[in-house]
Amino acid sequence: MPTERKELGFSDVCRLESIVYPMYSVTNLKKGTLIQIEGKPYRVVDYAQKQMGRGGSIVNTKLKNLLDGSVIPKTFKGQEKVEPADVSNSKLQFLYKDGETLHFMDKTSYEQFELNTRDTVGNQFLKDGMSVTARLYDGKVINVELPVKISLEVLSTPDVVKGDTQSTVMKQADLETGTSVQVPIFIKTGDNVIIDTRDGSYVEREKR
Repeated sequence: MPTERKELGFSDVCRLESIVYPMYSVTNLKKGTLIQIEGKPYRVVDYAQKQMGRGGSIVNTKLKNLLDGSVIPKTFKGQEKVEPADVSNSKLQFLYKDGETLHFMDKTSYEQFELNTRDTVGNQFLKDGMSVTARLYDGKVINVELPVKISLEVLSTPDVVKGDTQSTVMKQADLETGTSVQVPIFIKTGDNVIIDTRDGSYVEREKR
């Protein structure tokens, strides 16, 4: 069965558009499987098969739309066939941001291209030279994913009020990428902090 391809150059991936993959049986689906429904790519995030009367069965799934991130419920009959989604990954390097436009370079072919900020979750944490993963569907970039956890320098944050040492108290910190996050009060200007790019939350102070 086809699996998600990785570490391909942008041009290499584009040439794979014409490949035709065999259909999935719904009983072969599992979490993480990539499928296509009505021309849109989805990832199976939940799967449960239920036996019905007279030997039949249904498969209840939850599917994540790889284009907009929405999650939908979908029930399949046991004999249905599902089309695999031709989704691949390619390594990119972030170059710079110009307004709402993000500029990237393919690390294999050195081709450069642009994406709108809405196609990149956590784009406010991008810094020049960062390595990211482009997700391609039918040879076209549909979104870019940052590493889940990244280290960023705190450029400015208020000093701790004397006597206030509770680790649960939070304050604002301005990061090197120009965005701000909430951090514990013991964080100082010049510290590097680990941020979860999925929701922008503070994880921990980077060990020196």
